[in-house]
Amino acid sequence: MKFEELEIWKRSVGLCTDIYRAMKEIRDYGFKDQITRSALSIPSNIADGIERGSDNEVVRFCAIARGSCGELRTQILSE
Repeated sequence: MKFEELEIWKRSVGLCTDIYRAMKEIRDYGFKDQITRSALSIPSNIADGIERGSDNEVVRFCAIARGSCGELRTQILSE
């Protein structure tokens, strides 16, 4: 299975792109860096888990991606 074919990976890349665009004009660079890094970590962890090839690694890295989703939601809500 290729991670690029996964709908969840495609959607998370779209979310990341949207976050980067929305943060373009933000001058609070620490906040901007943190929120864009957590957004990027979602598709990155999905890809990492898939590329490792074992079911256990897929589950582990998808759990990490889910944690990044929670981190991102928290940052967006506290904005």
